[in-house]
Amino acid sequence: MHNSHLSFDKREIILIVGILFIMIGIMGVGLPPLYAIIISVSAYFGIKVYSGRKKKLLLESAPEGLCAVCGSKIVDKKCPNCDSKPK
Repeated sequence: MHNSHLSFDKREIILIVGILFIMIGIMGVGLPPLYAIIISVSAYFGIKVYSGRKKKLLLESAPEGLCAVCGSKIVDKKCPNCDSKPK
């Protein structure tokens, strides 16, 4: 994971490609390119704001993270459900 804000991760590139396909589709319907670009850019930033707020809310509710197996909150670096079961 990079600390640089200018680097793109895989999800970012997928989002950009998806927004470009939406823009091409909107232009294919007959909308002028300027309006298609405005709609696409606003959709991109709308998705980025929504996912950023969702990530912040998740970090506030479960600061240590969630268990990958059952989805419960991690407490003291252990899952209360999975780590308490005898093996």
